[in-house]
Amino acid sequence: MRLSLCTISFRHHLVSLEELAVWAAGNGFQGIELWGAHARNMAAVSDRGGDWLAEFGLSVPMVSDYLPLDGDPDALVRKTLDLCRLAQRWGAPKIRSFAGSTGSAETSPERKIFIAERLRTLCGLAADHGLSLLVETHPGTLADSLPATRALIAAVGHPALKVNFDVLHVWEGGDDPVAARRALRPHIGHYHLKNIRARDDLSVFESSNVYAAAGRRDGMVPLFDGVVDYRRLLAELADDPAAEGSLEWFGDDCYAVLRRDRDEVEAALALVAGSVRLPLSLSRRVAGTLHGAA
Repeated sequence: MRLSLCTISFRHHLVSLEELAVWAAGNGFQGIELWGAHARNMAAVSDRGGDWLAEFGLSVPMVSDYLPLDGDPDALVRKTLDLCRLAQRWGAPKIRSFAGSTGSAETSPERKIFIAERLRTLCGLAADHGLSLLVETHPGTLADSLPATRALIAAVGHPALKVNFDVLHVWEGGDDPVAARRALRPHIGHYHLKNIRARDDLSVFESSNVYAAAGRRDGMVPLFDGVVDYRRLLAELADDPAAEGSLEWFGDDCYAVLRRDRDEVEAALALVAGSVRLPLSLSRRVAGTLHGAA
């Protein structure tokens, strides 16, 4: 699995993209997922783009943004075209957004048709630029459960539409991530990996909290310390070497947590493959719960 870090993890840090690139390359990451706000603010720096990042041995798998499906269609098209151009500048094959702003159960059939039609239009724009448009599995959208996500894919009916499979949010929606991944696999373009201490802590991922510099971080935990069983999922992902994912960490101690999570993802995949001799500390840490997934 190719792993990237997300620049959104450093949304409240005074750190340059070059510093992140040096650190990512030195700590085993293959890429950097660019937050749309960061990509736009880098647009004026003419010598920064995909070729520059490739000098560090890194790529941008995806530019993640928030396309306004409501409102003026011309404004939506303009923002989508801008996002496509940013993705091309960085050599990213994927752009990410969300399927509306209300949950599937609260959305009328007419509204679902409206969202699907708008997404179909955006998929056409993305395809014209050689890109895929990914909708994220997320509460409060039309991709908030496995049935809703499958219905959305069918309603949009465009090959450029893919899914950003956010494992935690799939679990939050009441679905088993392994079963959901099997059902959606032909449509999955990327994975977001994060975890939580307990279901009662899920409110820490609400936008009003995540984007607040003084927001609560208690309950956000490293990938293998939370309630979602990532070792079981990684046992499934081991059969898909082309899979791409990003560690989406929103908590404190970014460098330490991201380094630890990346090492443990690699260790878990290696144990499944049985092809790498791991350091004893990593072997002991991941072997116990992988045993139940074997």
